[in-house]
Amino acid sequence: MPMKEPRYPVIRPWLQKPMIAIIRLLVNLLTRVHVEGQEYVPAEGPMILVANHLHHLDSPIVAITAPRTTQALAGEKYIRHPFFAPILKIAGSIFINRGEVDRKALTQAFNLLEDGKALAIAIEGTRSKTGGLSEGKVGTAYIATRSGAPLVPVVVWGTENIIPAWKKLRRADVYAVYGKPFYLPHGRFRTAELEKHTETIMLTLAEMLPQQYRGIYSKTSDQNPRQQPEMSTGR
Repeated sequence: MPMKEPRYPVIRPWLQKPMIAIIRLLVNLLTRVHVEGQEYVPAEGPMILVANHLHHLDSPIVAITAPRTTQALAGEKYIRHPFFAPILKIAGSIFINRGEVDRKALTQAFNLLEDGKALAIAIEGTRSKTGGLSEGKVGTAYIATRSGAPLVPVVVWGTENIIPAWKKLRRADVYAVYGKPFYLPHGRFRTAELEKHTETIMLTLAEMLPQQYRGIYSKTSDQNPRQQPEMSTGR
């Protein structure tokens, strides 16, 4: 009798835990990671961790600073990548074709949340080409409004400085800031409404970033513009 296909990719702890430990060791050796707001991440229950995306190294920073295990949406282009594919598969990533409505990937994402697990999404869909926020995609808002799961914002910056710093035998300062969970209205919405919800998410991320990383949302203002905040280091 053929085995039933799992509802979403399964994480094998005996592979995932050593991988995270190795990533944490390398990151802490080669960078100074400053973390804030980890207490805002719910310890259990469904959750969408929504992030900005400056660099390939953003995901490892989130992986070692998030207080709970998350499974990410990853572009299908990485499914056969010689370096990233094994790491993403060990991490239980859901591969999604971003050029179309990928119903299989969306079903897996909803199943994951239905089982009370955490899903991580880079809302811009790809790395920023400008060093700041670019336009958010509506997929995150679609999943949040259909599932009713809370959104937990996280912003990472400084990762773009890691490789240049390595070349000078220096450690770059990298920042990961988690924000308070919030909800979008639960239900079915048209594209125009999802775009408004996406704008809400992007403005939330922008307010958590230093001004120079806000990109097309640079007009966003807050009462205390973030420069180099006081944060706990490491985990």
